[in-house]
Amino acid sequence: MEEKCYYSLDSFYRKKFGTKVFKVSLDAGFSCPNKDGSKGRGGCIFCSGSTNIGHYKDSLENQFESIKSQLHRKWRDAKYVAFFEANTNTYASLDTLKDIYEKVLNFDGVVGLSIATRCDAFSEEIYDYLEELNSRTYLTIELGLQSSFDTTLEFINRGHTRDDFTKCVQELKKRNIEIVAHIINGLPFETEKMMLETIKYLNWLKVDGIKFHMLYIEEGTVLENLYKKLQFSLLSKEQYIEILGKQINLLDKEIVVHRLVSGPNNKKLVEPRWLLGKFKLLNDIEKFFKENGVIQGKEKRD
Repeated sequence: MEEKCYYSLDSFYRKKFGTKVFKVSLDAGFSCPNKDGSKGRGGCIFCSGSTNIGHYKDSLENQFESIKSQLHRKWRDAKYVAFFEANTNTYASLDTLKDIYEKVLNFDGVVGLSIATRCDAFSEEIYDYLEELNSRTYLTIELGLQSSFDTTLEFINRGHTRDDFTKCVQELKKRNIEIVAHIINGLPFETEKMMLETIKYLNWLKVDGIKFHMLYIEEGTVLENLYKKLQFSLLSKEQYIEILGKQINLLDKEIVVHRLVSGPNNKKLVEPRWLLGKFKLLNDIEKFFKENGVIQGKEKRD
């Protein structure tokens, strides 16, 4: 874990590729089955439909080169993982997926693909193609879980169950494909114990990576209306950091921590306002970890 008390993504990339590696976020114009009526309408209650990345109407080449040129000024020998981030990036025909993925693999400096998607957006032929793709490049699949409790998943209109997520992970694991799970702390009516149980569930599944998010409310979302109506409480910065520390202590030491906290669209953020100023927040998290002896995996229970 080098200088950190947890297994950071930067450490993992340096160990695997021997150099600095960046993820370059791309919007390929995919839709989502929880928005277009296939699974539901409107998406998850926290979904605003906006992203902090490039727009799909711009070519993938232009999106990639725009970010790469900025990074290349400081890290001339860096490599890149192309990250399909916006919406559900396996929700298309196999031919469409092949056209997009194969094109990006040929971009200069790309050493792998990271594909963000949902556990209910796969077919057998897509699983098989991903297995073949995994034999040619470094591939990770990022799956939104958010919570391991079906009551919460139903409340946030997630459109899938814990069992759906389990089955998808098992299918990907059979094909030796790495999986990064996304979870959200502070979901309405979830307790600290429930948030810790989600970590235990991911340990049991043996996922390869994790992204932590703090629930935030953006303008124009269903969540904003529910927040005004139900007046549920949000975690304070201190509560979030303390729970995060306990989760890191529980997290299997082999699981790579890709993100400690989410970054909202500052222009649309309603609450919590303490998420503004991400660098200071990350410093506060690191300081808490050091002062309180947080070490990944030190309290893991099989």
